[in-house]
Amino acid sequence: MTPTESFISHLIELRNRLLRIVLGFVLVFICLFPFANKIYALLAAPMLAKLPAGGQMIATAVTTPFFVPMKVAMMTAFVISLPHTLYQIWAFVAPGLYAHEKKLMVPVIVASSVLFLTGMAFAYFAVFPVVFGFIVGSAPAGVAVMTDISQYLDFVMTLFMAFGLAFEVPIAVVLIARFGWVSIAQLKEARGYVIVGAFVLGAIFTPPDIISQFMLAVPLWLLYEAGIMVAQFTQSKPNSIKA
Repeated sequence: MTPTESFISHLIELRNRLLRIVLGFVLVFICLFPFANKIYALLAAPMLAKLPAGGQMIATAVTTPFFVPMKVAMMTAFVISLPHTLYQIWAFVAPGLYAHEKKLMVPVIVASSVLFLTGMAFAYFAVFPVVFGFIVGSAPAGVAVMTDISQYLDFVMTLFMAFGLAFEVPIAVVLIARFGWVSIAQLKEARGYVIVGAFVLGAIFTPPDIISQFMLAVPLWLLYEAGIMVAQFTQSKPNSIKA
């Protein structure tokens, strides 16, 4: 096979994989769409639970009551179809990997999916009640807290992404150690910078109260430490894995 033919075959394979990813996502979204309002109600539950009696959320745009639940259904479809998406990505890159890389990537993909979902669950069940309790409790007297559903969705999506990515830290630490980009000793030496960076990220992605900032910064730091421990445990050889 000539280089041109090989390149074209890779493009065709990439196209097929992308089409399968899109098809998987669309099928899940079609199944979830009839339940979009119920899914949004579940997403809004932490905020509604903190509002005063009779409090409610509002929609300030004409199309918001339709499009916001649809966006939530799309987000849920993306999460549910994520294993299928990762499998298609894996199937595309696997032929070009060495045997030891294949053995490493399978648990990495599985662990990444689980950790990202765990981060989202931590945000929903642990962080949201604290954050929304602070927001509602800090409202001045005489001010009724009635959050726009579109702005609420943007806010929770930011927190979901922040905590989902934060929970990926152990995977990043293990990979950079296993491939020899950074040594275990260097990772330990960088601990102070990581702690400072964790609190900076906590200040950026959470409301300006100490509790919610700690709820992002402390897990981020602990996950970094967990990544170092896992990297030490999995490094059975003194030399790094060669590509």
